Amino acid sequence: MFSYWEKKHFFDYGLIVVGSGFVGLSTAIHYKKKNPLANVLVLERGVFPSGASTKNAGFACFGSLTEILSDLNSMTEDEVLALVERRYKGLNSIRTQFGDSILGYSPSYGYELLENSQQGALDEMKYVNELLRPLFNDDVFSLLGNPGAMGFSSQIKWIVKNEFEGELDPGKYLSALWKLAQEFQIRILTGVTVTEIKHKEGMVAGEGGGGKEILEFKSDKIAICTNAFTNKLLPDTAIQPGRGLILLSEPLGFSIPWRGTFHMDEGYVYFRQVEERLLLGGARNKDFKNEETTEFAVNPKIKLYLEKLANEVIFPGEKVVWETEWTGIMAFGKIKSPIIRHLEGKTAVGVRLGGMGVAIGWQVGRELSGLLSEM
Repeated sequence: MFSYWEKKHFFDYGLIVVGSGFVGLSTAIHYKKKNPLANVLVLERGVFPSGASTKNAGFACFGSLTEILSDLNSMTEDEVLALVERRYKGLNSIRTQFGDSILGYSPSYGYELLENSQQGALDEMKYVNELLRPLFNDDVFSLLGNPGAMGFSSQIKWIVKNEFEGELDPGKYLSALWKLAQEFQIRILTGVTVTEIKHKEGMVAGEGGGGKEILEFKSDKIAICTNAFTNKLLPDTAIQPGRGLILLSEPLGFSIPWRGTFHMDEGYVYFRQVEERLLLGGARNKDFKNEETTEFAVNPKIKLYLEKLANEVIFPGEKVVWETEWTGIMAFGKIKSPIIRHLEGKTAVGVRLGGMGVAIGWQVGRELSGLLSEM
């Protein structure tokens, strides 16, 4: 039961964005810049974004050496270069927009740990550097001379350095988006579960108050930015959810002989230090089938693998005690580029970030807002 005032002021908009993660907020902000008189609403079912925006590891990355080589097995050189370019330019755009201090950004470099079986990647490093040179005007990857100096186990034979990657604080990034959205007078409603979208009518139906309230919003245009959860609203969308586990240790109590962002196994495993703690995550490739889910739960097989990796490879001989753990849900597809397109009627979609929401979320929002403005 809603009052006259609620019905008058809070249910009719120029644009409704479904999803309040990096893409949803970026879409709302860019649209408001283009259309300053538009009344813009962002709907979110959780208190915080429900996918991976504030549940990721905070890597400002665009692809490790072995990940890029893996992509080249299924994509053309031009496609891979375009993919890296979108990610790298996306990272630079948020740094320019918000500033490194606001984002908690550190240009700490990226590193990849290689084992004996991956020696072939080193033979291809020159080729990948030449491929990326038009974008970076320099070598991206180089081989470190003494991998043992970082304290890893002897099974790590080589360490490849990426000169152009870094790390940031996802919470600070979201806070910056919230602040900018507030400055543009964008309204954000949390606790609203969208259940149906009527594309031609511009209607968004949902539930609030724990399912006790039936909500029906009207809008001139609708943007769906629900990433891994998109199939619940659009069942035929080419999206496969991918769950990612992250473990965070207690303060380690011993000196950490390295800084930066680290990858292993074609980018599937990643770790960094956060306030003298070990943040370690990924490894969904150890159980792909069970990680293709939108359920927030911990896969014990993957957790055990990560714990063993921490104690035997990253800090051999040390005992890492874990303080907390969480999972985030990402969206993938056969093609690594995001889906940004007009669906039908008054609705457009910007989803499938491929685990690179930090890098490309702002740019996807920009592109989607441009499409909406032209509809």
